Amino acid sequence: MKIILIALAGFLLGSIPTGKIIAGGMGIDLRKTGSGNIGATNVLRSAGKLPALFTLIGDMAKGSAAVLFAQYFEVGYWYEGMIGLIAVLGHNYSLFLHFKGGKGVATSLGVLIVYAPLAGLVTIMIWLLTVLITRISSLGALISFSVLPLSIYLLDAKEKLPISFIMSIIVLMRHKDNIHRLIRGTEPKVGRKA
Repeated sequence: MKIILIALAGFLLGSIPTGKIIAGGMGIDLRKTGSGNIGATNVLRSAGKLPALFTLIGDMAKGSAAVLFAQYFEVGYWYEGMIGLIAVLGHNYSLFLHFKGGKGVATSLGVLIVYAPLAGLVTIMIWLLTVLITRISSLGALISFSVLPLSIYLLDAKEKLPISFIMSIIVLMRHKDNIHRLIRGTEPKVGRKA
């Protein structure tokens, strides 16, 4: 029962649509602007750098808070990771947006920073480096999360590998449209206005 309640709390935390709230306060409906996504990249295109930064921090905080909550109740590696994944799913299928949402990259990074800090830092660095070189946020997410299981294997407890594989699959699946656009060469670059 305790695990179920913590999982529900994780889903509710993840469901908070940070980007929609921030952009909405500026009179911008993210669902009707740019890519229609509620994440920091679309906020950047639609509302600017500072709102995007606040969205990024807020979305990461949701993932971190969910894992910290699970750690407080000492549920163990597996359940900590699962609660983190449930927060990511809350972001992707928000209770407050009729079970629609974002792609879960920032929330996943927030989970990793608490759940597997070294692997989380490596994931963030790979994402940032890719974005700086290519100016394509989705490519940074695809590369960094494809490498995540290897980072976990080399830098953290092997017991966390299953969670890392599931997280990678979730992120990659949410980027299927981006993958098609990358193949066609039509994926928009960071900084392009909506």
